[in-house]
Amino acid sequence: MATLAPPRPQVPAIAEVGTPSWLERVPTWASTGLALVVLMAISAFIRTRYLSGQFWEDEAITTGISSHSLSAIPGILRHDGSPPLFYLLLHVWMRLFGSSEPATHSLSLMFGLLCIPAGMWAGWSLFGRRAGLLAAVLFAFSTFLAQYAQETRMYELMGLLGIFAIAAFVHAFVYRRRGYLILFGVSLALMLYTHAWGIFFGAGAVIALVPVWFVSRERRALVRDAVLAFAGAGILFLPWLPNFIYQATHTGAPWASPIRFGTPVLLSRDLMGGDRITTALVLAAVIGLAPLTTRAYRRTQEAMVMWALILLPIATLTLAWLASQITPAFVSRYFAPLLGAILLLAAWGAARSGIVGLVAVALSIVFVVNIASYAPEYKSDMRDVGGEMTPLLHRGDLVISGQPDQAPLAWYYLPSGLSYATTIGPVSDPSYMNWVFALKRLQHANPAATLAPLLAGLRPGQQVLYVRPLTEGAKNWQASWTQLVRRRAAQWGALLADDRSLEPVALAPHNYRGAATVADSAVLYKKVS
Repeated sequence: MATLAPPRPQVPAIAEVGTPSWLERVPTWASTGLALVVLMAISAFIRTRYLSGQFWEDEAITTGISSHSLSAIPGILRHDGSPPLFYLLLHVWMRLFGSSEPATHSLSLMFGLLCIPAGMWAGWSLFGRRAGLLAAVLFAFSTFLAQYAQETRMYELMGLLGIFAIAAFVHAFVYRRRGYLILFGVSLALMLYTHAWGIFFGAGAVIALVPVWFVSRERRALVRDAVLAFAGAGILFLPWLPNFIYQATHTGAPWASPIRFGTPVLLSRDLMGGDRITTALVLAAVIGLAPLTTRAYRRTQEAMVMWALILLPIATLTLAWLASQITPAFVSRYFAPLLGAILLLAAWGAARSGIVGLVAVALSIVFVVNIASYAPEYKSDMRDVGGEMTPLLHRGDLVISGQPDQAPLAWYYLPSGLSYATTIGPVSDPSYMNWVFALKRLQHANPAATLAPLLAGLRPGQQVLYVRPLTEGAKNWQASWTQLVRRRAAQWGALLADDRSLEPVALAPHNYRGAATVADSAVLYKKVS
């Protein structure tokens, strides 16, 4: 039984574009399949330019955690703060293909490429063939997916799950195709197991149900289905809930400043690829979907789909923004689960706006200019530091990281057999960062008192490699954690330089090629007395 009033006739498209007669003679499966293969091939070419690029700290932490056994990963993640799904998948992937940068980046690349057929399916099943094809184009040339397809993190997986979740949401709750309730519940549960923003997405989905409920003719059944789907996702998440509670109360550090009112700018610049792309797609969407805001179409299924696709991202962002005022953790790479709703809305609007929509999609590709440039060539310079220092290091030498969360990055690029410490103190396992009360531990770690026993444990002839983050002139070192890291790194650098028992041996890197996140310099000392 339909939930909403029967839809009115479709609003005529503006300057409709017909299908060429020669294309009509080609079987749909053949033309669609060819288009999909071409788009995925182009996208794969674009998204592999920097596939072998250097890790930055989060990638090294992810790889380090995933290098442990499957049974050990959940326990380690209690100290990290992340859900386990991507790490478990990466562990299996590394067993098959290795732990190099290209190997681990390829897992993200695969999820990013799968967004193209997933986007086509979602657009086609919801809005028709043209919308599906335009959605595939938008996902294929997405600058966000191009960037994070070359990063060993979970954002491409969140983008893929977001497509399935939003499509299943519309199918199940607006069009009342109840078979999609399972897909929605499973997709939401997998999002919860992938990134903390799955919680905000789920809460945003609840809010997006409100206008659907208001116009529904079977509100009780809608509520029942919603309870089944959301409760099902919650039940699937129950095994991780104790770890989640522990992480929420023990881990994390205020490494970012509270976001204010720049979210629309972040959406336009970092999720969509820039203001020109955003303007082109918004214009097409407004032209195509504006008739659905009129009174004649206000209570139709099409109008409810439109408002759901608008309200869910807005509600998700609002809830995440409010939470970030308490615990600052609001950055554009977390927007991945919203990409599906936004690009599907743009594709639908473009499909309804005829020639205007086709031009807008074409312009959104032209405005990208060089999509590979959205992926940074150098995310850090630690591989360069490791390359220069590795021949000089010996088993038993001590590595000290001036930024505690960069110890796994040094561990990844330096040879085995070294011991590690940070400005917090000795590190027993440098393959991951222990975020449990990290800020308090760094505050209480007196530099001189912490360094003294580390140096006292070295014999004459052993070496100390001090890796210090380059923070001079950086504008993003204003949060509580980063300010303290910067101060402690300077204090430790001064203590080491003034210690008469140490003799400088080498510096690195000799040639600084750049870094998109945090760069490092390193000084190698020899214990002489």
